[in-house]
Amino acid sequence: MITAIVLIQTAAERLTEAAQEIADLEGVAEVYSCAGDVDLIAVLRVSDHEKIADIVPGRINKVTGVLDTDTHIAFRSYSRQDTEAAFSLGMEDE
Repeated sequence: MITAIVLIQTAAERLTEAAQEIADLEGVAEVYSCAGDVDLIAVLRVSDHEKIADIVPGRINKVTGVLDTDTHIAFRSYSRQDTEAAFSLGMEDE
């Protein structure tokens, strides 16, 4: 599974509608509205890179109100649970 994070700039008057249209696209796992340099962050989870090429320029960029996108491909994920599990390997309660 490939995860891509897409930072999206939208027209202010279309933010809510664009977010919902993007969230409804196949391959889009989550869409967050946020403060800061971008308006939306979409998380894509797909089986291959070609699907990212289809979703971002082929679908997200064509949603009315989307002005710009910046796509980042994730190589590895880290979480608190992963870290705690790694440090507890081989340790058992006595």
